[in-house]
Amino acid sequence: MKILAFVDLHGSAKALKKIETESKKAGLIVCAGDLTIFENNITRLFARLNKLGKPVLIIPGNHESNEHISYLTNVFENIEDIHEKAFAIGNYLFLGYGGGGFSMVDKHFERISKNFEKKIIKFRKHNQDAKIILITHAPPYNTKIDNIMGNPCGNKSIKNFIKKVRPDLVVSGHLHENAGKEDKEGKTLLVNPGPFGKIVEV
Repeated sequence: MKILAFVDLHGSAKALKKIETESKKAGLIVCAGDLTIFENNITRLFARLNKLGKPVLIIPGNHESNEHISYLTNVFENIEDIHEKAFAIGNYLFLGYGGGGFSMVDKHFERISKNFEKKIIKFRKHNQDAKIILITHAPPYNTKIDNIMGNPCGNKSIKNFIKKVRPDLVVSGHLHENAGKEDKEGKTLLVNPGPFGKIVEV
């Protein structure tokens, strides 16, 4: 499957136009948060994404509330809120965790991740060719996508989860300086696709 992932769009008309163009090449679209600047024009942005006519999976960043994202995904039929949830399509299991980005340890994520682990085990048991994709707003700790001026500032809780469950792909953002960068944790591909997006084949 070709996935168009993007993050930290922050209402940019130029970036959104690029997403609309690139979406033609993908089967599914993922937004890893911060679609807006503090929710300005959020309904209009959702409407533009909905018109792409393809599944759009979204989590809140630190510029959107969980409640507003949840409400709007009930309004727009092509957009799915996956914050703290799992979403399966074919052999692909998407796990989402939004918000944050400012702490190195996230106890709430650690609690949520226990449920994620159970879902992964069950999904892999019933899908021989299972692909696991983790979508977080905060980047995992000590990687090329959380490094600012030589210092790691990502999240250790997310990094530990990745090392434990070995997803195929992790999409994160929050740190604009690392837009477009990739890294590997074992066989897991880590991507900050930035606001202009990146097509990833999984």
